[in-house]
Amino acid sequence: MVLTSQNAKELLTHQTNNWDQARSNYEALSKVEVKEFILDGFTLRVQFNPGRIQSSAAKVDAKSVSERKCFLCPQNLPAAQEAIPFNNEYQVLVNPFPIFPRHFTIPSYKHIDQLILNRYVDMLDLAKALDEFVIFYNGPKCGASAPDHAHFQAGNKGFLPIEKDLDRIDKVILLESEKATLSVSKGYLCNVLFINSSSKRNAVSLFKKLYSLLEIKGGDSEPMMNILTWYNDGNWNTCIFLREKHRPDCYFEEGVENILISPASVDLGGMFITPLEKDFHKITGKDLHAILREVCIPDAKMNEVMNKIKGLQIWSRI
Repeated sequence: MVLTSQNAKELLTHQTNNWDQARSNYEALSKVEVKEFILDGFTLRVQFNPGRIQSSAAKVDAKSVSERKCFLCPQNLPAAQEAIPFNNEYQVLVNPFPIFPRHFTIPSYKHIDQLILNRYVDMLDLAKALDEFVIFYNGPKCGASAPDHAHFQAGNKGFLPIEKDLDRIDKVILLESEKATLSVSKGYLCNVLFINSSSKRNAVSLFKKLYSLLEIKGGDSEPMMNILTWYNDGNWNTCIFLREKHRPDCYFEEGVENILISPASVDLGGMFITPLEKDFHKITGKDLHAILREVCIPDAKMNEVMNKIKGLQIWSRI
């Protein structure tokens, strides 16, 4: 079967008709509360979603991961869960704990670590095949609740605020060719890098150039990052959020200072997920902005990255 947006939607319909857990959780999703903030002209939203507590509070240290069964391995999937294969490498699964009205998890068949360098090309292929969806990647210390198993996720377009704000964000072009550009946000709520390309090969080459310049912290296997990618009218748009830390300080605070929020791609794309009602009601736009600035790469480090990019030899045709 060739993967398309249509047959992914058909899979969701089939699963919610025949899988009790999926049906009840998607019905519950239709009733979740959402509130909105406008900061510096940009939109941020907060979703109260109790079903996401397992992900937000997931223990992803090496010991905890090694002591549990991998929930993305084929042999450990629920009996009722069905899949669409993709490129003999991945299977597209309905996410039974949704954030989006249409939400999929796309794990590798193989139990292999969550690393992006040689899989970014797969991300672009998925974005083109699922052209009604945004594909997203959470790094192993950036919100992935299964850092030991390579996977992407997909959610329907039009849901993340950054999709609509993308054209309004001022950008500085760092590298460009006839078919691809790498740029950086200017004056946005956090630092973001963007790749826009009409050529998959150029986009992949540009991503690898960028990746080679990024810091890999001690004990980590790749630079900390979250990625969003979608395909429109022959072009791929990619948002790359370089990370400073996994979770904000408020996640670890006690008492009234505690906010259980563990930012991943969806949050950085402008839809923050709060599994606890207390946090949904008390969180403010100021809190959201502070969390973004805390977990994303700070200005000084982004300037270092920019200087490294500018120090490259002139990038012509790839």
